[in-house]
Amino acid sequence: MKAFVDENTCICCGLCEGICGEVFSTETGVAVAGEVNAEQEDEVREACDSCPVGAISIEE
Repeated sequence: MKAFVDENTCICCGLCEGICGEVFSTETGVAVAGEVNAEQEDEVREACDSCPVGAISIEE
């Protein structure tokens, strides 16, 4: 699984980082996604579903 953040849509609210800080980071002013391992997949899906602006997408 890979997670992607649309930098043009992201409002950097930090919700994704709060849900799965091992994958998402907001240090640059917009969220960026890192590598997703099998143990993190449920949290990444939750972050994707919870994003208030729909900036996160997942590729299985």
